[in-house]
Amino acid sequence: MSARPLLMIPGPIEISDAVADAVAERPRAHTAPDFVAAYGRALDGMAQIWRAPEGAVPFAVPGSGTLAMETAASNLIDPGDAVVVASTGYFGDRMAEMLRRRGATVTLVQAPTVGDVPDVAAVREALAATGAKALFATHVDTSTGVRIDPVPLAAAARDAGALSVFDGVCATAAEAFDMAALGADVYLTASQKAIGLPPGMALWVASARALATRAALTSPPPMSIDWQPWQPVMEAYRAGKPSYFSTPATTLGWALAVGTTEILAGDADPAKAMELRWAAHRRTALGFRAAWAAMGLRLLPVRDEVTAHTLSALWLPDGVDAPRLLPEVRNRGAIIAGGLHPAVRERTFRVGHMGVVTGRPDALRLTVSAVAGGLAACGVSVDEAAALNAFDAAFQSA
Repeated sequence: MSARPLLMIPGPIEISDAVADAVAERPRAHTAPDFVAAYGRALDGMAQIWRAPEGAVPFAVPGSGTLAMETAASNLIDPGDAVVVASTGYFGDRMAEMLRRRGATVTLVQAPTVGDVPDVAAVREALAATGAKALFATHVDTSTGVRIDPVPLAAAARDAGALSVFDGVCATAAEAFDMAALGADVYLTASQKAIGLPPGMALWVASARALATRAALTSPPPMSIDWQPWQPVMEAYRAGKPSYFSTPATTLGWALAVGTTEILAGDADPAKAMELRWAAHRRTALGFRAAWAAMGLRLLPVRDEVTAHTLSALWLPDGVDAPRLLPEVRNRGAIIAGGLHPAVRERTFRVGHMGVVTGRPDALRLTVSAVAGGLAACGVSVDEAAALNAFDAAFQSA
């Protein structure tokens, strides 16, 4: 880690030295043999990280997580189609708005309160009542720190004959997700989250059923986000051949080969490597939860089973606001984020803990100390030593 403060927001995140070195290299031609090989490895790595089903295609294109969401809306939905969105916060609501702009008839199933998840029975009822073409859900909503269980939602979509689309921007490569076992049709993310790269790439895997749905659309999406011209490019690189539709993000593509290799490095078996990766994020989250409790902080998610392992969304103590707390924490070596969900923005703050830092207890402990010291500077009585001891005990026993 460099001398600058640790980047402990929910994205962008800290990156490894190897990824930083890859990003710092001079750009390569998209037709260069070494780039063709690296991009193919990166796409193969995505398929393993996603646990992609047979016939699925991984996509890595220039853009953001928002663009990845937009491609799902535009490539699966025709104007007039009915869709259901299970929303747990800001990004579920954003997905609903994208779908409305596409011309879909949207049924929004929301959580009963901020910090909770929608009732699966209500989702099933909405799918049945509307004859929805697709179900959209956010695996982890960055605004609330809420994690949904994808298993019953994917099952509800399958039973209704609907596609299932999961926004994994703040979850992919960190939260348990087996695309093939779930029968999920799209799982999407962005490079700056747990994938461990700088911002700039939109990443998703589309199932064979999702690709067939795109082929059957009557209203094609805008060309730049159309899966159809991008698909043969992705397939060519996986086959070791250069291809062109629009210039790929060659520097980030080069780094993606490094990042996916790092994610899968825990075991020769990709499935076991991902189990280890998910466990590392769970261990980190449990350590932070113990530290927060020792500081007297409360999580925004209403119970453990709906709490993300990639970030902590926390209520601010009485008398403390984010504009005061965040600079104090930064001065002590860690950058954290303010609230995002409109209903609780002024009363919450967020700490990201995904990617490379999950293997660096020193960085995690520094973050605990920085938050504790920041709270103390804001007049909150905090026992920093007790918080660190709580972190250590939970982290080591998880």
